[in-house]
Amino acid sequence: MKKMLGVAASAVLVACAATGGALADNLKKLQQFKTTGTALELETVEQGGKKAENLKKTLQRIKMPPGFKIDLYAIVPDARHMAVGPTTGMVFVGTRKTKVWAVTDRDKDRIGEEVKVFAPSIDFTLPNGVCFSKDGFLFIAEQNRVLVFPAAEFFYEGPDVAAFLVVDKGKLIPESEVSYNHTARVCRIGPDNKLYISLGQPFNVSPKEKMALYDETGIGGIIRVDRDGKNREVFARGVRNSVGMDFNPANGELWFTDNQVDGMGDDIPPGELNRATAAGQHFGFPWFGGGDTRTNEYKDSEPPADAVGPEVAMVAHAADLGMTFYTGKMFPETYRGGIFSAQHGSWNRTTPVGARVMFTPLEEDGSAGETVPFAEGWLNAETNEYLGRPVDVAQLPDGSLLVSDDYAGAIYRISYGN
Repeated sequence: MKKMLGVAASAVLVACAATGGALADNLKKLQQFKTTGTALELETVEQGGKKAENLKKTLQRIKMPPGFKIDLYAIVPDARHMAVGPTTGMVFVGTRKTKVWAVTDRDKDRIGEEVKVFAPSIDFTLPNGVCFSKDGFLFIAEQNRVLVFPAAEFFYEGPDVAAFLVVDKGKLIPESEVSYNHTARVCRIGPDNKLYISLGQPFNVSPKEKMALYDETGIGGIIRVDRDGKNREVFARGVRNSVGMDFNPANGELWFTDNQVDGMGDDIPPGELNRATAAGQHFGFPWFGGGDTRTNEYKDSEPPADAVGPEVAMVAHAADLGMTFYTGKMFPETYRGGIFSAQHGSWNRTTPVGARVMFTPLEEDGSAGETVPFAEGWLNAETNEYLGRPVDVAQLPDGSLLVSDDYAGAIYRISYGN
């Protein structure tokens, strides 16, 4: 019996290796505009039904300022970060698994009626980070690779899509540093037309023996590269695990969220919303666990003299993730030019907090005003049960706001007025 099981296991391993090798070869074929032989019928996600009804019931609990309403936009499994196509308004959705989803609203009723897998002939690994350039190139930042799809909005119908390497495996971070923890990347194209990528470090507090390597590679920071992957540099250091960033369209400054150290108590350290005013700044980690809270591991070590504190200290452990500057015209004037950000919800707290969308206005000098809850109700305060966990926010062409939820597997749309 043991021998038979061993033979069966070996056969499975051989089959998996062959499949993985074939998928690796597929990328080479796509780079040469060749077909891969992948089945033309793409996996789609059923919309409607009981799941949609239950999600809509949850949305009845969401509290927002007067005049706003929230609706189910699409059912999207494991929905994480979103990128909205500049030409079609299609929404590409990353996950922390192996799939990227393409959400289409063909009749422009602001409901995504078709959700199907994107580029299934490629073997994605944690393709969380999705972002568009203004000229329509879709970048996907995986756990340890970055790909670009020059015409994703127009060639998503089949399994084979023009795809090219920006940063190959083992070049985004060393293979020795690949971890299951804090490897959900996010990306943005900056006003300098460079690609910015966050590289969370995997530890609660990174050990001293890793510091030199992390400083060199940008782990625990944000890097930027040319759109073809060349001229890599570390843009920001001292960042524990940023899973949300965007550029202020008014002045080009990069803002980003950061998740801070666990295990220090319910109310410390705070989460962070940071403002990078120049390249090369250090944001304090691991000397600071969040805000001005010193970590136990580095309390006897002198922090960088020029360490930059957060622009906004958020409630502790709410897990601030995706963020976007609001540039639309649908919402009232008070929201224009401000920041919407998603709080995923705490795990390291006796009383849960978060699971909501926050709003931060900006002052005339570009600094942050007071951050306030904008949409909340995914956390049942009576039972401490999460009904949803917001991950990212993105703006549709009409100025409405999308909110992704990886717990419920959905995307919601917030609109204003009729």
